[in-house]
Amino acid sequence: MRFATDTGGTFTDLVVEDDDGAISMHKASTVPGDPVQGVLAALTLAAQAQGLDLAGLLDRGSTFIHGTTHAINAIITGRTARTALLVTAGHRDILTLREGGRIEPFNHSVPYPAPFIPRALTFEVPERLIHDGSAHRPLDRAALVGIIERLKAEKVEAVAVCLLWSTINPAHELLVGEALAEGLPGVPVSLSHQVNPSLREFRRASSTAIDAALKPLMGRYLGGLEARMREAGFKGDVMVLTSAGGMMPATELAAAPIRIINSGPSMAPIAGHHYAGLEGDADSVIVADTGGTTYDISLVRNGHVPMTRELWIGQPTRGHLVGYPSVEVKSVGAGGGSIARVDAGGLLHVGPESAGAVPGPVCYGRGGILPTVTDAAITLGFLDPDFFLGGAMKLDRDAARAAIDLHVARPLGVTVEEAAWSIIHLSTENMVQAIADITVAQGIDPARSVLIGGGGAAGLNSTFIARRLGCERLIIPETGAALSAAGAMMSEITSEYAASLFTSTADFDFAKVNAALADLTARCEGFAAKSGDPSRPAEIGIIAEARYENQVWDIDVALPLDQFMGDADVTHLRRVFDAAHRQIFTIDDPSSPVEIVGLRATVRCRVRPFTSFRLGGDGEVAEEAACTRPVWFQGTGWVETAIHRLDAMLSDRVFQGPAIIESPFTTIVVDPGASVFRSAHGNIVIHPEGQSHD
Repeated sequence: MRFATDTGGTFTDLVVEDDDGAISMHKASTVPGDPVQGVLAALTLAAQAQGLDLAGLLDRGSTFIHGTTHAINAIITGRTARTALLVTAGHRDILTLREGGRIEPFNHSVPYPAPFIPRALTFEVPERLIHDGSAHRPLDRAALVGIIERLKAEKVEAVAVCLLWSTINPAHELLVGEALAEGLPGVPVSLSHQVNPSLREFRRASSTAIDAALKPLMGRYLGGLEARMREAGFKGDVMVLTSAGGMMPATELAAAPIRIINSGPSMAPIAGHHYAGLEGDADSVIVADTGGTTYDISLVRNGHVPMTRELWIGQPTRGHLVGYPSVEVKSVGAGGGSIARVDAGGLLHVGPESAGAVPGPVCYGRGGILPTVTDAAITLGFLDPDFFLGGAMKLDRDAARAAIDLHVARPLGVTVEEAAWSIIHLSTENMVQAIADITVAQGIDPARSVLIGGGGAAGLNSTFIARRLGCERLIIPETGAALSAAGAMMSEITSEYAASLFTSTADFDFAKVNAALADLTARCEGFAAKSGDPSRPAEIGIIAEARYENQVWDIDVALPLDQFMGDADVTHLRRVFDAAHRQIFTIDDPSSPVEIVGLRATVRCRVRPFTSFRLGGDGEVAEEAACTRPVWFQGTGWVETAIHRLDAMLSDRVFQGPAIIESPFTTIVVDPGASVFRSAHGNIVIHPEGQSHD
């Protein structure tokens, strides 16, 4: 038995896979001050559903997979360790000067961003390597001892080290690391050539600084998670999701927390890709995960989950650059808990502020006083106050209605229903704009894309979003209410290794490139031998970071081979690069040499033996006669609407809107004009314009 959890801002989702591959879902409220408590609460619900106590359930488990936003939340809230940065003499301002670039070049009211580690805690180490790795200036060990004494006086809790050209020759960084281990025992240290072996100095320094600053916190968090799981009775492997869409042992990630910055959100594209494939191929798939706090969007093209090295915490160029490969996910402050307010000018705003899990929406009855998207949904009749979480949690519709009346309807001079609809409509527009940023802005027509709606709040307005975008199909997966946790269950054990080098197709260094490829492949095979299942061969993929001569930025190109045997292989590489460049930028330059500035290898080890991914207990279920309740839609007002239980819907039977589809974990709104059916794979498929199912 395996368990996969995703801790969100409002709810903690749990997916349980039995030994026969059957899936079950559970939700519990997130405890912001103690996320592990929310995980244990979800596991307790799963145990009760199987007639077991918590210890009995955990004793049957072999693997526990955990997704968390604990690391990124710590950076956003400034709860990271007091960290020092050691750099090559003369380069104290790496984090201050950054890479350049501004998202608003002429907006001078925005203050210059502060470095992740302040200049006062940045120390210059007398040493210097040059581009070929040779020592221009030997490391001054006596000066280093003095720096360590200053670090003691500053009471630093972690140290990041980023020396010039350490990716070519790590000798000086290794010596500094040894000195720090001796002089500051127990203080975690991050070395840049190990964290992010990139040629770009700022990116390498930023990654290393973030990694070091998170080590004390994430070491305690992951260590505490594993200890409490053991205390509760779990004896299996504790795995944590990575930003790159895989998982690794918790003990390894505690020593490399940079890898889990985007831990939870990286899984939704994995699951979305799976479900889109079940329901038919599409050129592009928009995967949207609607939680209580955020709306996470990603775009899967041609069957590939997108990766990026441009992950920023905060606004691009103004925040902090992670610089580590991550599944590309765009997040906006829009979700079921997004707070609605009217400003002094009489304009309605929804989000990015969220009521979160505490106090939560007004209808939760936990002390919230400001109306949210969820309050608007219950006011319009979208939600059944007696069937939220399958009836485990009762909602207060009257309180939600009163809050919308006081804070939105009266200031705008409209009815409560019109105010509630405006909240839903504005939240929809915010989400549509976020999707446009990753589709239209990249030359992709969303009307030719399939929209996957995931997350517990996705069903409230995904039909509206799909219609607004012109999408012909909206898919709400069977496990959509816990899409990231489902993706976690589908994920593989992964690791990534990198090598910095420089060569050009004009003068290709076969020996250097082949040596690097052999080393990367050997490291991947070593990881697979240690972590994978011998009965399931590991997949190894190698990426070249390449560019045309004199270009500043590089793009990722999948290498079609693992060794270069001659000029024909080099010619093939440049053709692959030209095609990739043409696809991204619509142009190529066959006359220009192609430069390789780095290589990255990823190894993936499959752990899940099943191909099917279906909820258990999903056999033939007698179809219930649909009941009705009044629901308010713009253009129709209050209308009697059919209410269907998701688990009682027969496959391939088409229903016309308006309709509400309910399960213990989500509610799906199908407005007038749309049609809906449940596919043979158990997913809800909606045609916003009402096309009939063939």
